[in-house]
Amino acid sequence: MRRVIAMIEEGRCCLDLATQLHAVERAVAEAKRALIHDHIDHCVTAEGAHDLSEIKSLTKLL
Repeated sequence: MRRVIAMIEEGRCCLDLATQLHAVERAVAEAKRALIHDHIDHCVTAEGAHDLSEIKSLTKLL
């Protein structure tokens, strides 16, 4: 986020700012997806999910 603020202070054009913000959004979305997939991988076992309602809630965030 500091990068975006610096870009604003430098007077960079809107396209540069939008491109940077889009990259940040994609990075956050990918991090969220990886976190949720990792959590699901560790919660689901051969015996079933530890907390199925939590898994269902997490998948809604994907």
